[in-house]
Amino acid sequence: MYNTRMFRFAFLLGLAAIANAATASAVAANVVAERVDIDTAAQLYQAAAIREQVRASLGSMPAHIRKLFQGNTSTPLSDTQLAAVNVAAVRAFRIDVFEAPALSAFAANLDADTVKKAEAFLATDAGKRWVAADVGLASLSDEDAQKIMDGDMTAASTPQRTALYEKLERAERSSESTVQILLTMGTAVALGTAVGSGMDPGPVEERVRKSSEASRQTLEDSMREPSRRYVAYGYRDLSDTDLRHVLSFLQSTAGKQYVSAYLASLGAGFHAMGRRCGEQLGESMRELAMAQLATESVDREPQPTAKPHP
Repeated sequence: MYNTRMFRFAFLLGLAAIANAATASAVAANVVAERVDIDTAAQLYQAAAIREQVRASLGSMPAHIRKLFQGNTSTPLSDTQLAAVNVAAVRAFRIDVFEAPALSAFAANLDADTVKKAEAFLATDAGKRWVAADVGLASLSDEDAQKIMDGDMTAASTPQRTALYEKLERAERSSESTVQILLTMGTAVALGTAVGSGMDPGPVEERVRKSSEASRQTLEDSMREPSRRYVAYGYRDLSDTDLRHVLSFLQSTAGKQYVSAYLASLGAGFHAMGRRCGEQLGESMRELAMAQLATESVDREPQPTAKPHP
């Protein structure tokens, strides 16, 4: 399934442009027959270990967000501004910020039949091993994730398994969803920063929408092979039979709807965290700018002339 550690590799690829080249559209939500309530969605959310996967990715997010802004050479930030970026990211990228909107989107994209069939599959041995593999991937260090994406850390395979991995990557929509959620989160940071700074978010949204649509296909293409390597390494301990069972579920009607709900959940959660980060950052930047103006104003004031001694 989609793994949040892919965000790390996307940052390592140098996608600092997501702060300025992002799209405001969230992961597309399919129309479903009958929406389920939050409690029902939460049971499937727990069975899929979504919380565990997301939580594992959040610890390094402040450092990645800081690197993102450090890479913006057009308007370099001072050390004080970068410190504000770090504080904003720490306050925003938390599981409690993620979970409410994520669960709401998850429920909105599920129906009773999908929940029933998804829960039944996740309760099978193959389903349990699939979820455990995703949690294992989410718990990897940045260094190991980088090695996997670069092809320096691999698992033994066969032509048959390689073909299955390619089909699984497509069925999970790994490359497309990684880019979509990155761009969604980037937009949220940009719009949140505009709002927090007291700016009109309209022009910001239009600018990042145009920029992101121009770069989307290139980003997706750049993620395709790393995504396949990631799937291959993460699912190395699953048998060929397990992989076929997972693929069969993902290609079913219920499986496709489950993937859409899963990705809508991640999109909503990361959008919320990105927006929170941007708002916190915008407020901090505005306060820093006002403090700087006050300092410059004091520096420009004429100093009193010392009176001569009698």
